[in-house]
Amino acid sequence: MWNTTGFPDLFYDEGIYMRRAMHVLDGLGPQESYYHDHPYFGQLFLAGVFKIIGYPNLLSSSVTMTKGNIHSIKMLYLIPRILMGILAVIDTFLVYKISERRYDRNVAFIASVLFAIMPITWLIRRILLDTIQLPFLLSSILFAVYYTKDLKSSSNNNKRIISVLLSGIFLGLSIFTKVPVFTMIPLVSFLIFTNNNRNLKILGLWFIPVILIPLLWPAQGIMSGQFSQWLEDILWETQRQNGGFSSAITFFVQVDPAFLLLGTAGLIFAAIKRDSLLLLWVIPFIIFLSVTGFVQYFYWIPILPAFSIATARIIAYLAKKRIKGKKIQQIVLFAITSGIGIFGFVSTTALVISNVSSQFEAAAFVSKYLQINNYNNNNITVISSPVYSWIFSYIYNKGHVFADYRDLLFYPIQTKKILLIADHHFKSNMRSGEQLQTIYNNTIIIATFKGGVIDYDLGKYPFTSMIANYEGSIVEIRVSK
Repeated sequence: MWNTTGFPDLFYDEGIYMRRAMHVLDGLGPQESYYHDHPYFGQLFLAGVFKIIGYPNLLSSSVTMTKGNIHSIKMLYLIPRILMGILAVIDTFLVYKISERRYDRNVAFIASVLFAIMPITWLIRRILLDTIQLPFLLSSILFAVYYTKDLKSSSNNNKRIISVLLSGIFLGLSIFTKVPVFTMIPLVSFLIFTNNNRNLKILGLWFIPVILIPLLWPAQGIMSGQFSQWLEDILWETQRQNGGFSSAITFFVQVDPAFLLLGTAGLIFAAIKRDSLLLLWVIPFIIFLSVTGFVQYFYWIPILPAFSIATARIIAYLAKKRIKGKKIQQIVLFAITSGIGIFGFVSTTALVISNVSSQFEAAAFVSKYLQINNYNNNNITVISSPVYSWIFSYIYNKGHVFADYRDLLFYPIQTKKILLIADHHFKSNMRSGEQLQTIYNNTIIIATFKGGVIDYDLGKYPFTSMIANYEGSIVEIRVSK
């Protein structure tokens, strides 16, 4: 939760999920009507938390009354980023409890330390569906492993049934947040089946919420009369192409090679020991990523806990088998964990204390510019990434704001004047449509903002992580000629 608006930068998808949460808060329904790429529990969760804490109204006096103030813009992202930090703390606790229940306290301690401090776990700082999803997935696994002993009393049997239902509900909510985590069904169902004396009735009970909760997504499409569009959007989403799985592997190697090496060794050890929890956690997910055309670097998030546990298990096993005496074992374990922990902590700290983005400055400038240029007459169309657009639409209540610059491909501009926020993400997508290139060429720069990320050497560890922080590197504010 330290310096959440300084590092990482604001990623394109974060703006999308913030916009969708605000869409729900405004009473416009759980699903945006024009695109169905993911289930809508993520925005329901965000909107629910925002409603409870009174966001964004609790910031109204400091934000809407001080347009053009960088601190005001930062506050809009500070609260949801802190929420992601709180979820990460919960994740760490769940990693500890799963490891403790399945293995022992030594494995639990090492796994939770690794998960908390290794550099690649900075991914969980972003406002992403994967980040929201993770505590629900971990809760499902925890409830699946919790009652592992043969309990005969009726009271304990009732607890077992409740635990099974909770496991199913949490996995159902996890899938309802983002579909690829359906690959965890073999893992959790195996745990439920084996930990309940191979009782098919208990397994069937677990499956009910796992299946029914995600079905709310297509059901909503049917009820709103948009099922055909829902199906079309799903097919398009599954056929998108980018660098694929190889690019995700490359990212892991660049950002955290030590953790990847340790985790891979741990998974090989798990295969030798036939550790069903770790193998079923990782292998189906990896297979799914490898055959999926579109893979983003943050897709690793659901299996980062498994890498932590696998690493912890091999360390604990080697210390126990190779070193005699419990006291010496504890000292060695503490020394190894401390060594890895210090390495991870120093590397991660070097990242999180940095200030990489110019996006807040750019948004503040545009806010002030629109105020000065009599924007209340709605005479300017704002075109930008979702990172910025939701602020102007839902916080400042401005008209003629494109939710996404890609809307240029489908909708005409209805004003004579145009303001374009051209960041790294926009420029990387200019080839996707002639309209994007035309709007860029027909505007002139009135301001340019440079983020601190350009000052880092991407070839030096741990600043290799900066490769995923370039959206705020150089942001151009452009207006029509």
